[in-house]
Amino acid sequence: MELVVDSSARTLQIGNAVVACAIGRGGARDAADKREGDGATPLGRWPIRAALLRPDRGLVPPAHLPWRWLRREDGWSDDPRDPAYNRPVRHPHGYSAERLWREDGLYDAILLLGHNDDPPVAGMGSAIFLHLREGDSTEGCVAVPRETMSALLALLVPGSILTIR
Repeated sequence: MELVVDSSARTLQIGNAVVACAIGRGGARDAADKREGDGATPLGRWPIRAALLRPDRGLVPPAHLPWRWLRREDGWSDDPRDPAYNRPVRHPHGYSAERLWREDGLYDAILLLGHNDDPPVAGMGSAIFLHLREGDSTEGCVAVPRETMSALLALLVPGSILTIR
């Protein structure tokens, strides 16, 4: 399954359906020009690797995509100096790392995208996810309403791709 983000229109196409989505506060830019902290969403085709879900928020795990429950200590390294850069980590962590267990609901469901992960290149962007939407922009991710995420969790399969144009 391929999902397509139109970064200019800020929409996500899922089959024949089109829904509003949020992208980075820095707009969209070529993946080669993506830098840590720039707030930009990287253009390209990104495999959807797996899902992370908060167990206390009522979302149904995906039927066919690899997934696991989030834990309170889960984080994601965003420090280019960290040997675990752009990888999952556990808090406390000796380098800067985003906390994935949040109270605002944005990370109740996270789809892990294969951006800068094979292998990660320090400084080229970390923690580019498809997650739940609140507001008009993200720090570089793509974000969708809860209802859209619920539908995606039921539809996605290994090999699914998120294309950002």
